[in-house]
Amino acid sequence: MNLRLAAFVLLLTGAAGADDTPSVLVKTQAPQRGNLPETVTAYGTAVPAINGGMTLSVQAEGRVMHLMVTPGEAVHAGQALLEFQLSAAAGSTYEQAQSALKLARQEQARTARLLAQQLATRDQQAQADKAVGDAQAALTALEQENGGKPRQTITAPFDGVVGAIPVAQGERVQPGVALVTVTRAGGLVITVGIEPSQRRRLKLGQSATLVSLDAGLDAGSDGEAARHGKLVRIDKALNPKTRLVDADLVPDGDAEEPLQGQAFRADIEVGRVPGWLLPRNAVLDDEQGAYLFQVADGKAVRVNVKRVGGDDNTTVVDGPVDPARPLVTVGNYQLADGMAVRQDDAPATPANAPQGKPGA
Repeated sequence: MNLRLAAFVLLLTGAAGADDTPSVLVKTQAPQRGNLPETVTAYGTAVPAINGGMTLSVQAEGRVMHLMVTPGEAVHAGQALLEFQLSAAAGSTYEQAQSALKLARQEQARTARLLAQQLATRDQQAQADKAVGDAQAALTALEQENGGKPRQTITAPFDGVVGAIPVAQGERVQPGVALVTVTRAGGLVITVGIEPSQRRRLKLGQSATLVSLDAGLDAGSDGEAARHGKLVRIDKALNPKTRLVDADLVPDGDAEEPLQGQAFRADIEVGRVPGWLLPRNAVLDDEQGAYLFQVADGKAVRVNVKRVGGDDNTTVVDGPVDPARPLVTVGNYQLADGMAVRQDDAPATPANAPQGKPGA
């Protein structure tokens, strides 16, 4: 009786042990094929384009009497920027040019009267006419260079932003010294530095995603509001300071204009990468390389794959992934090939869901 009872207890214990086979709770999703952009990442800042700004100056010696704007201030066409007073010498030169023109015109009129009385020749009349023309040209040149007025107001030539004011109020300046720089509205580009080895992958017109690196300037729901733009310039020489290749990106017209000096990360699309689109945490690594787990008949199946691309959320892989088998996205760190698994019916979290273009 004792032997039979012991055998019966042993049989029950074995049956219970069979039901308590170790398993891992995992989350899964269906494998999906598609493609992701292949990008070249670069960093840079918003600066005026080559034709996006203008430096204003006066081609005469004088003094800055009053500054009416500050760097970074938005201005409109015709708005007063500063008042400039010509030096005594520059003002005297203008007055001499006015006097010369007045005298030439008087001589022209006198010669015309003498010619009518046949007391002057046509050559003398031609010389008088030429003297008037020369005097007028000299006065016009002075007016174009220094405004012609002893005290004048420098105004904005177009709508834009004051970029720099390299002079101080009351400062005496020489002819041609930069007084104020104005950047045209919409005249900013994002200048980024490209690794020389990546330059051959770039082509004019390629699209790019621009993300501000300045906290608080472009805060969106995820903290980084992206703009879109296009590649419009690629240098063929290294920047001597950065040892990178400079390239310019123009933000799309419907995007909010960046602030001058604002820092950006640019992801320039140079192609598309096809393959299996997986959440980043679905792909693991060991000494054999990259791998993932799928579920077949309640057990984990290891699949060796090769990473071919990806972004912050999604990895693109190539390998013998079975489209009919669920892909393990959560709990894979605890798995080994052939281990029993229990599938959680809840869908993968948005952070784990791959983002890309399906069906490629």
